[in-house]
Amino acid sequence: MPLTPADLTDALRTVLDPDIRKDLVTLGMVKETKVEGDRAKVTVELTTPACPMKDKIRGDIEAAIKAKATERGAPYSGVDVTFTADVRRANDKTRDGANPLPGVRQVIAVGAGKGGVGKSTVSVNLAVALARMGAKVGLLDGDIYGPSAPTMLGLEDEATQARGNMLLPFEVHGIKAMTIGKLVDADKPLIWRGPMAHGAFKQLATQTEWGELDYMIVDLPPGTGDVPLTLSQLLPLSGAVIVCTPQIVAQDDARRAAKMFEQLGVPVIGVVENMSYFVDDTGKEHDLFGRGGAEIMAQTMGLNFLGSIAIRTALRVNSDRGTPLANWNDARLGQEFDTVARNIASRVSMLSMLGQFVQPTISVH
Repeated sequence: MPLTPADLTDALRTVLDPDIRKDLVTLGMVKETKVEGDRAKVTVELTTPACPMKDKIRGDIEAAIKAKATERGAPYSGVDVTFTADVRRANDKTRDGANPLPGVRQVIAVGAGKGGVGKSTVSVNLAVALARMGAKVGLLDGDIYGPSAPTMLGLEDEATQARGNMLLPFEVHGIKAMTIGKLVDADKPLIWRGPMAHGAFKQLATQTEWGELDYMIVDLPPGTGDVPLTLSQLLPLSGAVIVCTPQIVAQDDARRAAKMFEQLGVPVIGVVENMSYFVDDTGKEHDLFGRGGAEIMAQTMGLNFLGSIAIRTALRVNSDRGTPLANWNDARLGQEFDTVARNIASRVSMLSMLGQFVQPTISVH
């Protein structure tokens, strides 16, 4: 039996882009596969016609298809690899297509290179801060494997509702929210491979009745995996916010996250330093992790620094209780979140004024 185009596609799933470390099929780089006699023909679209890794990719493709032919016992005399190039960035390509959420003016991803840096804390309170300023805001809990929104928004006793095949978002604390955590058993681990996470995230994003929103905040899982890639291919992102704690080990991972968004064509709005320092019950400040480290990292990478959030007992208590609005009962804590929200809104507005995005109908003071 000769090889089939499906066999070629399966083989190409084992070929990784040397820079992004994702396979060519997942990245959407494979444009055509066909078999003529005992010869395979593959067309691959590169991000640049001068790709320095072209020969490496060609060699990996040849090896993968030869291995597939040997596995199948199929006649095989070689592969003709044709390279094309689309110099537009991934996010620009997404903008050219139909937006699945036309009522959402700005989509802002909140990501981090590693877990435990407070990305969900920043996401929830950023959404609430923007809503307090008068914006219509949605929060999409895209952390498929470890959803925090049910606890941090106090959704434990809220029932999930649907209209037809569309989910109705939870309307709490002045925002709309949706999370996988309310669609599965709270104690059940989600042992999913990439395609399952891709499908779940896409359903959460596009099968929720968001209505008209000025901002959608997307809380991403840590790292540089499938969900950020899916998001950049699914929705036209206004930009990404990187959350980082001050210590060097967190900065290293945050740099990778920033580089990932840049490779996907997503503007990096800036960096938030979380757990910047600790404030005890007497109001005294303690430098635990190297205060200012994330700000220095932002400067060295040419990124905007959006503000810092201290470790406060009140923030932990309010997060555990699912009462984020109570964070504004602490004047300094509320001010920190407001500063971050204003800086993000200002940066997004600036990008909109440059003609890149649709401007939200809100004035943040």
